[in-house]
Amino acid sequence: MSISSNYGYTPDSEAIAHKLEQIAASLEGVASPEIYKACFGLMDQTTLSGDDTPASVRAMVEKVNALPQAFPEFPLPASCCVYPNFASVVAAARATKDLHVTCVAGCFPSSQSFLEVKLREIELAVRNGADEIDIVLALNSFLAGDYAAAGGEIKAARECIDKAAGDRKVILKVILETGLLPGVQAIADASFLAMENGADFIKTSTGKVKVNATPTAAYVMCECIKKFYEKTGKKIGFKPAGGVSSALDAVCYWTIVSSVLGKEWLNKDLFRFGVSSLANKLLSAVEQKTVTHF
Repeated sequence: MSISSNYGYTPDSEAIAHKLEQIAASLEGVASPEIYKACFGLMDQTTLSGDDTPASVRAMVEKVNALPQAFPEFPLPASCCVYPNFASVVAAARATKDLHVTCVAGCFPSSQSFLEVKLREIELAVRNGADEIDIVLALNSFLAGDYAAAGGEIKAARECIDKAAGDRKVILKVILETGLLPGVQAIADASFLAMENGADFIKTSTGKVKVNATPTAAYVMCECIKKFYEKTGKKIGFKPAGGVSSALDAVCYWTIVSSVLGKEWLNKDLFRFGVSSLANKLLSAVEQKTVTHF
């Protein structure tokens, strides 16, 4: 029996494909400067490169700090997302705590290590100022059918975060790496497994594999979030990441969230984009000229 059957949910690939065709056909009509700006405020502005340095990470944060003067009509991104060793750099450089410090942790992007190592990295990230932690589902267990072990790692990460955070609320996002999952049923089961074990958000991808965020994966995940909310009363957030690189890509995911979950999910507490190149595209779409602020 699949995990999703506990929620009365089985992904209907044909129905989802039909809905996505309708969404794709509507994007030009949905897109507007107001939606582009709203999407801008949902971004986890990200740098996860092997050549990141304290200076380059600080420079990214300074560009975010400069936005209110350069583009006063735009909101700040929701966070800056970096490797754990740069948490303190972002925390020190940000002009306001409204800009969260997000860290990938737990042996990102593969999650292939000892649980003790993963938890220590998560703990250090939180102690160094992370407001949000993005971990990767343990696919070594999940794909082997050991859901108890995969879910147990998420639960352990949740407990580690809460202990290290003390009185602070630190958000946990769980990356499903949907491009490596064998179909929509597996995406649904992974979604429910993450939510059951303490995820505040479920996230599509690391951006480090061949197939990252897709509208199909997003639609399934949002349907799972809806079913989970209907059964538990808990609102879980959604984050597409990897390959969200055009303004219309952002509008596509905005429309999926809006149509499946409703307008109450269209805020940074429940909806994020994991992006490295989207910011300039959204700025350019609104300004109607090429902008290279980032």
